[in-house]
Amino acid sequence: MTATADILDEHGEAAAVCAVQLRSFGGHVTFSGPISTVRCHEDNVLVKRRLGEPGAGRVLVVDGGGSRRVALVGDMIAGLARDNGWAGVVINGCVRDVAVLEHMDVGIAALGSTPRPSGKTGEGEVDVAVSFGDISFQPGDTLYADADGIVVLASAS
Repeated sequence: MTATADILDEHGEAAAVCAVQLRSFGGHVTFSGPISTVRCHEDNVLVKRRLGEPGAGRVLVVDGGGSRRVALVGDMIAGLARDNGWAGVVINGCVRDVAVLEHMDVGIAALGSTPRPSGKTGEGEVDVAVSFGDISFQPGDTLYADADGIVVLASAS
């Protein structure tokens, strides 16, 4: 995978940089792929449903509104991502089961961690544009993540 710094050097202003400093929790610090999205607030039903589908190397960007109150991904949901071929999950929110996540064969970046589980009402939206960290994540665009941060390139279509 090309380093995020190299992507910026090559694409300049065409490359969007996420201003939120997310922590790496998964077994892969470096990951990339086409974006799919979920917008939800303190409820992970749609996240679980989406990661239960074939990922085909995509990255699921979850806009949890920046809530640090509950975790949107834990070891069971991260296991779905790994087992279904997702390259990674980027969460504007929290994870839990951190000791297990760091050994999983998937990229996971999030604001932080909390042991509290999320609600289960199923409210939210799938494959809509989501924005956080001064960046818009559009389904189909390509996300690159590494130790330096997160960069998005718009799709050619």
